[in-house]
Amino acid sequence: MTEIVANSVLPAKREVISLITFDGETLIGELATPLSGQSVATIVTVHPLPTHGGNTDSHLYRKLSWRLPALAGISVLRFNTRGTCSKLGTSTGTFDSSEGEGKDLIAAIKFVKEKNLGKIYVVGWSFGTDVTLRHAFNQDLSGVVLISPPLRFTTQEELARWKDVKFPVLALIPELDDYLRPAEATEKFKVAPNIQLIPELGAKHLWVGEKSVQIVLNHIVNLISPISAPLPTNWDGPMEKWNDI
Repeated sequence: MTEIVANSVLPAKREVISLITFDGETLIGELATPLSGQSVATIVTVHPLPTHGGNTDSHLYRKLSWRLPALAGISVLRFNTRGTCSKLGTSTGTFDSSEGEGKDLIAAIKFVKEKNLGKIYVVGWSFGTDVTLRHAFNQDLSGVVLISPPLRFTTQEELARWKDVKFPVLALIPELDDYLRPAEATEKFKVAPNIQLIPELGAKHLWVGEKSVQIVLNHIVNLISPISAPLPTNWDGPMEKWNDI
């Protein structure tokens, strides 16, 4: 058995994909699926703020795609929102403060539906939570996870629309977040009481470190496939090591 560490890449089928939005942008992405060809569900990720370095290679999302297909049978779709660049490539268009990015998210959800990739969960992180909160409340989803929501672009009126959704929504709130800490989050999210707030002691906005990564991944897996949680920390099989980006 080999310990799973920050740059461990477990087996999966990985393919570069293109998403076409209804306003004509082409988004670069990657789909990682279990080698068995059967997945429990598919996660659509929405990355942190691209004007501050966020993209589809942001570390939590790489670790989702590197681990979950093998450890939990969950597929992971990562993509660069409009105008965003990463090692994977550059999506067309320009940054639009979470408005146009809503079209990007809808294109990713549509792709998963058309490919019959199973139940759809959206995982937004930081800026990605604003995109999710503003545009995914009326989508046919099985669940949503909001990681470090800053509520920077989301109004209270937009947040209140979530009180009527029928799928589970978790919000992971770091105790030491740079933008929205648990006490303030409790007040802000009162308009959507069905969203489950999970304060994490000692956690920070970027969730750096293997302990923090495991907390996030286990919350996600426990929502989607509780039988696979907690995730193992060792792997008995082939494993690559990726040079950090």
